[in-house]
Amino acid sequence: MTVFDPVAHLTPAHWARANRLLVRKALAEFTHERLLAPEPAAAPADAPAAQPATSGEPQWYVVRSDDGTVTYRFTAVVRTLEHWQIDAASITRHRGDDELPLDAVDLIIELRAALGLSDQVLPVYLEEITSTLAGIAYKLDRPQLTAKELAAADFQTIETSMTEGHPCFVANNGRLGFGIDEYHRYAPEAARPVRLVWLAAHRDHAQFSHCADLDYDTLITGELGAETLSRFEAVMAGLGLDLDDYLLLPVHPWQWQNRIAVTFAGEVAQRRLVCLGPGPDEHLAQQSIRTFFNLTDPGRHYVKTALSVLNMGFLRGLSAAYMAGTPAINDWLADLVAADEVFAATGLTVLRERAAVGYRHPQYEAATDRYSPYRKMLAALWRESPVPSLGPGRRLATMASLLHVDRDGGSLAAALIDRSGLTPQAWLRRYLDAYLTPLLHAFYAYDLAFMPHGENVILVLDDQDTVERAIFKDIAEEIVVMSPDRPLPPAVERIRADVPEEERLLAIFTDVVDCYLRHLGAVLTEAGTLTDEAFWRTVAGCAADYLASVPHLAERIARYDLFAPEFALSCLNRLQLRNNQQMVDLADPSAALQFVGTLANPLAPYAPAR
Repeated sequence: MTVFDPVAHLTPAHWARANRLLVRKALAEFTHERLLAPEPAAAPADAPAAQPATSGEPQWYVVRSDDGTVTYRFTAVVRTLEHWQIDAASITRHRGDDELPLDAVDLIIELRAALGLSDQVLPVYLEEITSTLAGIAYKLDRPQLTAKELAAADFQTIETSMTEGHPCFVANNGRLGFGIDEYHRYAPEAARPVRLVWLAAHRDHAQFSHCADLDYDTLITGELGAETLSRFEAVMAGLGLDLDDYLLLPVHPWQWQNRIAVTFAGEVAQRRLVCLGPGPDEHLAQQSIRTFFNLTDPGRHYVKTALSVLNMGFLRGLSAAYMAGTPAINDWLADLVAADEVFAATGLTVLRERAAVGYRHPQYEAATDRYSPYRKMLAALWRESPVPSLGPGRRLATMASLLHVDRDGGSLAAALIDRSGLTPQAWLRRYLDAYLTPLLHAFYAYDLAFMPHGENVILVLDDQDTVERAIFKDIAEEIVVMSPDRPLPPAVERIRADVPEEERLLAIFTDVVDCYLRHLGAVLTEAGTLTDEAFWRTVAGCAADYLASVPHLAERIARYDLFAPEFALSCLNRLQLRNNQQMVDLADPSAALQFVGTLANPLAPYAPAR
C-alpha cells in the first residue's frame, strides 16, 4: 500500500532548482526596480569569451551583498525597458574563493539593506519567499506538459499548469495560513476539485446585492438546484429554523474551518450563522486562489470567496461593505462597454460580477475601521462564466499563459504563433487589437483603468489559435475612474479616485507596458520568434492606429502623450518590501506608489509623424 507523502516534492534536486529560478527572478526584478545595481564583470576563466556590449550577447555581471563579502555572478542581456534577462544556469554565489549554493532566503538576508527591509517586514517576507520556493518545487514535481502540448490544451488544463505567478513580484506565492495538507487540497496547481461549504447567514446581519437582470431566488436555484435546496431547508428545519430568514453564502472550506468556525464562533453558537455542509458541485481553484470555476457545470458562475491568507501583499479577504456595491458597478461597466462602438469592434466583453453576499459581524464592525481584515472574513460573489458565450471552434486561455515557459525553455505564446500559420507580427497585432486597444480606449474616452495583468484577462482563441477577443474580469475591486469630474451614477461613485494628472497614463505605461508587455516581448525574443525591435514596433503600430481612429479625443491624446520619450518607473516589489500586509489602499491607490526615476518609452522611437 502506497502512503501519501505530503512533502514528497521537497527534495534536494527540486529545492536547488527552485532556488536557482527564484534567485534569477529576484536579481532581475530587483535590478529592474533599481534596488540593485549589477556591475560589469570579467568572464570566469573557463567561460566563453564575452562579446562586445553592443552585440546583444549576454554579458557578465556581479552583485555584492550589503557587507561586500558575498558576490553573485551571472550573465544577462539587458533588453528594452531595462529588462534583465538573466541566464539561470550562469548564476554562481561566492564568499571569497568558496562557491556557495544558491538560496533565495539567504539572498534576501544578504541584501536586506539594499532592499530596505525593516525588522518587522523581513521575517514575514522570508516566510513568503520560502513558501514561494515550496510552490515552485511542487510544480517541478508534477508531470510536465510541454508548451506545445499546452498550446492545444483546454481552458482549465492551461489554468492549472501555470508556474510563474505574477511576472513582477518575487514573493508571489506566499499563501501564508495554508498548511501542507491544505496546500495539496486548495492550491491552484494541485488541480484538486473542491466542494464549497454553504452557510445560512441571518438576514439581520447579511446583505445580498444583485445585477438588474437577476434576483436571489433565481441565482440560488440556478446554482444549487431544487434537491440541494430541499436538503438545506431540512437541515434548518431540524434546528427549528426557517431558511427564508437567512441568505445562503458559499465559503471556502479553509475559511470555514480556520476562521468562521473559530473567529465567528459566537455567531455560529447563536444560530446567526448555520453550516449546511458542502454544495453539490465540484469547483477548481483558479490562479487567484480564492476564485473557483465550476467543473460540474461550467456554465454556472465562478464563485469568489473570502480567504484570510496572506498572499502577495494582501490578506485575501472580501469586504462585506464592498460586496454591497459590486453588482451595480458591474452593470454600469457592462452597459458602457456594450454601447461603445470601439469596444464592440475589438470584441471586448467583461465578466460581470452579477451578485454578492456579505456578512457583517456586529462586534468586529464596532471595534475596527473599514480596512480591518476582520471586516473581510465572510463574503462571496458570483461572476459570470465565459463558457456560455463561446462560439463554435473557440476556446479559452488565461492571458497569463502567454508568458508561460516550460522547463525546457519552450514558450507557449511561440507555440500558439507556430500553430496559427500567421507571421509573428500578424499574430501579435491581432492579440494587441483585442487587448491593448480597449485599454487605450477606456483610458482616453472614459478616464477608466483596469488592472489588466495576465490573471485578470481571458483570451478567446479561434480555430487557428489566434486571439479573437479578450474578456476582462475582476471588475468592482480593480477598476478605477481617474478623474474628479467624470460623471458617475451614485451607486458607482466608489470606483472614483482622484489620481494626479501626471500619474494617470501610468495605468498604461506601468500596468500594461512595463508589467506585462515587457515580459511578453522578452519571452518572444528569447524564443527567437520576434526581434525586440519588431515586437515594440508592432505595439506602437497598434497604439498609433487606435489614436488615429479617434480624432474626437485629440485634446486628451495630446494631454496624455503615449509616445512621450520616457515615463516614471513605478515599482511593485518596493511596495511589498515596505509593507507586505497591505501594499496599497484600494480606495487611494496612487498614494502608496513608489517611483524611482524614469524608463525610456519603447513606443517613442515609432511615434507617428505629427
